[in-house]
Amino acid sequence: MNSISLSVFGGKGFVLDSKFYKEDLNMPSESVLAQKQQYVADLAEKLKNAAGGVLVDYKGISVEDDTKLRKELREAGVDYFVVKNTLLKRACDIAGLEGLDDVLSGTTAVALSAEDIIVAPKILNKKAEGSNGTFSIKKGFVDGQVITKEEVEAYAKLPSKETLLSQLVFMLQSPIQRFAIAINEIAKKNDEASA
Repeated sequence: MNSISLSVFGGKGFVLDSKFYKEDLNMPSESVLAQKQQYVADLAEKLKNAAGGVLVDYKGISVEDDTKLRKELREAGVDYFVVKNTLLKRACDIAGLEGLDDVLSGTTAVALSAEDIIVAPKILNKKAEGSNGTFSIKKGFVDGQVITKEEVEAYAKLPSKETLLSQLVFMLQSPIQRFAIAINEIAKKNDEASA
């Protein structure tokens, strides 16, 4: 039998069985374990359903700046939260996101976007650039594929979804407008020739 002997009050002591000690004092209760397992399962589901995500190191950010950042992300439709690295690692394993282990140390927050893969990198990169190293991007992922910090920064420099859509509409309208103008000019010339 493995046991731990403790001497208390002048040499009088008692013995604890190490099996009892491990199970009851060092291990979380079944309810806490069940809560953590449910949290990991929920987080894995969020990761799977996200179009994109960014992991950041938020050390040194003030409460005021963090509150502003959370508000900006929330208004943009981004889910932002702090997470324990061990729980995030397990959720990433379940979600099939490989390649994030090397950044799962220190303080970690996650920003997830269900639809727009550009908005979270854009907001978080702007914050990182103005933070003097107190806030930094670790890595990210898009459509289930892990991307580097540099790739996250590249996404941040892309125009927003709305801007891209308006540019596309303009590009599609431009040839049509030119065609309509050309038809109109031909019609004017035909009118002038027949008059």
